[in-house]
Amino acid sequence: MDDPSSADKTHLTLENVGLAFVFIVFDAAISHLLNLGVGTSLVTAATRCIIQLSLMALVLAKIFETDNVLAVAGLAGLLNLMGTLETVINKAKMRFNYMFPCVLLANVGSTIPVSIIGTRFAMAVQPFWVADQYIPVVGMLCGATISGMVVAVNYVLKELIENRDKVEVYLAFGASRFEACKPIARDALRLALTPNVNQMSVLGIISIPGMMTGAILGGSSVQQAARLQMVIMFMISSATALSSMAITVFTLSVVVDREHRIRQERVDRRPHFVHRMKGRVVDGVKVRLEVVARGVMRAFGRKKQVVEGTERERERLLG
Repeated sequence: MDDPSSADKTHLTLENVGLAFVFIVFDAAISHLLNLGVGTSLVTAATRCIIQLSLMALVLAKIFETDNVLAVAGLAGLLNLMGTLETVINKAKMRFNYMFPCVLLANVGSTIPVSIIGTRFAMAVQPFWVADQYIPVVGMLCGATISGMVVAVNYVLKELIENRDKVEVYLAFGASRFEACKPIARDALRLALTPNVNQMSVLGIISIPGMMTGAILGGSSVQQAARLQMVIMFMISSATALSSMAITVFTLSVVVDREHRIRQERVDRRPHFVHRMKGRVVDGVKVRLEVVARGVMRAFGRKKQVVEGTERERERLLG
């Protein structure tokens, strides 16, 4: 039975969040003093974290109250869509043709089956779509798959562009496109899954993971919290592996065509269209502000010249 006093101990306000945010500000200040160039990224990411989690808390509160299967399904789809947009627009350094539907398919094809099967059978939740059980699981899986897919895509595209000659040697000797690209795919998946493998290997010995900590703070027994963490960690690793393998195959299928040719024109190395448009808007605003500032300076300068001329005329009349 949960201890009633545990709820009071874990009751947090915006003041507590503000105090924790001071840590980020302190690190950003050190970065600025040492000219490390990471302070802005830290503050921006922390600000996004506050806004996104606050909005998510409002949405989840409504969904948890209704516990409607359609609302749960809609939010799960929205999480996958937002994860896909984050991967394609913000995280990927290079993009290939049809990347958005490929990432979306890899994301949905890994997070939804793993979350349904894991919640229903591994976590013994019936029905599996209970909002306060299923939605957090889907959210954790989406967050994990983003990291894996980004690493895999960036590595594959980088190798196909920078080390194109190695792949073409295999193709010239009669290898199929997948045989020629197998070393690249193997290294990409190894890099994508390294964080999960390392995390699983140190859980319980070096670190106490977040899910287990949250369950303990919520009043669960240590044994139940540890078992829950095992289940969640295995689900995260499985979804990350599935999504990384799927997006690696999709990337190779698009960039290396059926004629066994590397199609570099299908790879876009420019910033995403959204960032290009944002840059144009920012540049336009800067130009307009500069025009306005020059106009104000000219008007101020003319006014100053008129005042100075009037003063000189007065001095001559008085002299």
